[in-house]
Amino acid sequence: MLGTLEVVTTVAVGLMVGVEFSVAFVMNPIFNALPEDSHQLARSHGGRMLGTVMPFWYIGSLVLVGIWAVAGWRHHGTGLVVTAAALLIASVIMSILLLVPINNRGKTWTPENRPADWKQQMKRWDRFHYVRVAVIIAAFALLVAALT
Repeated sequence: MLGTLEVVTTVAVGLMVGVEFSVAFVMNPIFNALPEDSHQLARSHGGRMLGTVMPFWYIGSLVLVGIWAVAGWRHHGTGLVVTAAALLIASVIMSILLLVPINNRGKTWTPENRPADWKQQMKRWDRFHYVRVAVIIAAFALLVAALT
């Protein structure tokens, strides 16, 4: 049973890392290369779409890691799992305090109502997102290491 939990948790976190990595290093660079209105519309749509799904994915991943830490408390690698959980908690806090406020504004923008500094706000979101991606990659790596 613990083995199944470990695999399901690692896959869930790994997929989340893949999506967030793709946003940072594939999708946003593509969006940034689009003409201004298309760029902004793509970012707004992405913010709405992923802003709906990702909270559940982050919290669900954290819950799975927490269950793994409790269920495997006396097993090899528990310290790595607990550290991964701490990193995922940091990523959730970072998301709530830094990224979500920008995303909540950006997902409502259109070419007609966007603020003059919308590109600067998106660059700020990107910088925070790069840090978040590094944090969740570290958490994922710890979970993989805990499996070995």
